[in-house]
Amino acid sequence: MTANVSPEYAERSLELHVLAGELFTAGRVSAADRDRLLKVNVGSIHPLVYLAEQKLVDAASPGEILDMAALLSWLSQRTGQAVYDIDPLKINVSAVAEVMSREFARRHRILAVEVNADDVVIASAEPWIRGWERNLEHVLRKPIRRVLADPRDITRHTAEFYSMARSVRGARHSGATHGAAPGVTNLEQMLELGAMHELDANDQHVVTIVDWLLQYAFEQRASDIHIEPRREVGHVRFRIDGVLHNVYELPAQVCAAVTSRIKILGRMDVAEKRRPQDGRLKTRSPQTGGEVELRLSTLPTAFGEKLVMRIFDPELLQKSFAQLGLEDEDLQRWQLMTSHGNGIVLVTGPTGSGKTTTLYSTLRRLATSEVNVCTIEDPIEMVEDSFNQMQVNHGIKLDFSTGVRALMRQDPDIIMVGEIRDLETAHMAVQAALTGHLVLSTLHTNDSPGSVARLMELGLPAYLIKATLRGIMSQRLVRVLCTECKVLEPVDKDAWEQLVHPFPLTPPAQVARPVGCRACRETGYSGRQGIYELLVNSPALAACIVPDMEARKVREVAMSEGMRTLRLAGAARVASGQTTIEEVMRVAPLFDA
Repeated sequence: MTANVSPEYAERSLELHVLAGELFTAGRVSAADRDRLLKVNVGSIHPLVYLAEQKLVDAASPGEILDMAALLSWLSQRTGQAVYDIDPLKINVSAVAEVMSREFARRHRILAVEVNADDVVIASAEPWIRGWERNLEHVLRKPIRRVLADPRDITRHTAEFYSMARSVRGARHSGATHGAAPGVTNLEQMLELGAMHELDANDQHVVTIVDWLLQYAFEQRASDIHIEPRREVGHVRFRIDGVLHNVYELPAQVCAAVTSRIKILGRMDVAEKRRPQDGRLKTRSPQTGGEVELRLSTLPTAFGEKLVMRIFDPELLQKSFAQLGLEDEDLQRWQLMTSHGNGIVLVTGPTGSGKTTTLYSTLRRLATSEVNVCTIEDPIEMVEDSFNQMQVNHGIKLDFSTGVRALMRQDPDIIMVGEIRDLETAHMAVQAALTGHLVLSTLHTNDSPGSVARLMELGLPAYLIKATLRGIMSQRLVRVLCTECKVLEPVDKDAWEQLVHPFPLTPPAQVARPVGCRACRETGYSGRQGIYELLVNSPALAACIVPDMEARKVREVAMSEGMRTLRLAGAARVASGQTTIEEVMRVAPLFDA
């Protein structure tokens, strides 16, 4: 329950002239600012919003301004109500929309943000208005706990939450009742029953849900959207800075209709649900208005089709190598590898480690008017005007090796092969390199030295690897600490030694750790950057590439010539306060010393 307040504050809306006087009395604004505010009529604008937009100097904290966070903190101290940051990722939208009607929420400018076993948390920007409390407690049969929130967030999320909940309810009611039926005894029958009762993918409610999901994903800086069917409900999850977050739960019928709607937009076969499919669609970011491309992939599962949308932001390709995290000596090594007119350059790492971004950024810089750059991909990750792109099509027997063979007759200077998966593709890449072409490709290995062994496992002779390999870059993406809230603390020497083992690197005196704030949505991290391990094929290293070679020997020689392992590259980021030991150890592999 809310704290007791003096009678003079009961049932009183916040008013600008009163707030101005109280802020002056508290020593937070100057007399000149107070006098100016007393003459203003804000009309329908909430006084807290107006004050925050004025960016007044905080008289109690020189150099700071009275933004919304400062105003809410000050008001919290006066009312005893905690400040609440409304984060949709942490809110059960369907549950909070059931607490009260949309009309009741809009009339009183309140929003339910948590539904707990013991109470319901209600956000408001009018701490003195209490008339609605008793009615709501009577209906809910639970005590309410009041919190303060940004009035702009309350208005915005009230519209979004209720619109989403209404669309889900509307879509669910538009179709036939979904559930177990007599005679349904196995999974195949259950899936057939679900197909018979599937909702119309073009239903307006379904369209609204899809639009909301896409807009919400862009706002949250998501790189992937997962729609995963289960027996009763479908789960919607976003991958943000490399970590998956639960966002919403959809009824099973609605989940299937949403997947069908997205398949229609991606020009995929809606009737085919038994085999995996790929597609793509283009839309626009609501923030920038810029074009955003999404790559779609479906997978048949026990309870229906699982859909993943990978979001490709064209702005990533406009970033410099330094912004991607590739700089200084590592950048010089990478430019040395890719400056040769022929040979093979490999980028390695797991799915989602930034290989595509690195390759596309490199190709954009190499694709001048004097050279012919061609790619063969499966699928084309992002359509790019700077070079020629061809997609693998197994239906007509167009695979990587066939594609490279065709590209060789197109007078190319630089060829990018999406992935070297088999000996035939590896042989074609080698032949292209031997005949004077620069070949860039990817390989799925843990680190750079292991890639040499992988090529030999595929069946490439050691002498061909020596002759054609220019270098290998292994990479990972680590989350970067939020600059607004990170704090310094003494380094944990045991954790540092575990990170840099077996190398006796001197630990820094202090390292940064995440805290969490509004800017980073309480995660402590904001964005990701790459850490890199670059192996250059020098004469000394080439001497190690023999039929019975050991990856350990290749690593030792490469490190003696300046290569840093992924963990050492991450340790440098830790020492500079950009990320944490735990984050580097989460993504970077540990090799045998």
